[in-house]
Amino acid sequence: MMFFSSHSRPQECKLPMNADKKCIIVEEGKEILVGDVGVTITDPFKHFVGMLPEKDCRYALYDASFETKESRKEELMFFLWAPELAPLKSKMIYASSKDAIKKKFQGIKHECQANGPEDLNRACIAEKLGGSLIVAFEGCPV
Repeated sequence: MMFFSSHSRPQECKLPMNADKKCIIVEEGKEILVGDVGVTITDPFKHFVGMLPEKDCRYALYDASFETKESRKEELMFFLWAPELAPLKSKMIYASSKDAIKKKFQGIKHECQANGPEDLNRACIAEKLGGSLIVAFEGCPV
């Protein structure tokens, strides 16, 4: 997964995600933080949701692992996190720049806007990934 603010410099938006580093966080005015969640965290999606701030917006890329009735898949999801408690100005900036940011990345298969934790439950995400065809998300049945 990758987080970045709407003010991220273009070179920060071109960071590759590789197999051994599943989490990259970029925050305005701070260093790029890389976290390895592949082995140490049993539920990477729960960890991802926990990293989203309660009172500020974020863009995020998440490498989603899921199973359909026919096969297992990994596809890149783009999130716009705009919680109800975020300042209106921040919500407007993030919403208006979303398409430009999204175009900076290749391989995005799905998009999700979330305004609260209820939008980030496994059933909602499974619906975005393929609805009734999805039988498991991140190793958990839906």
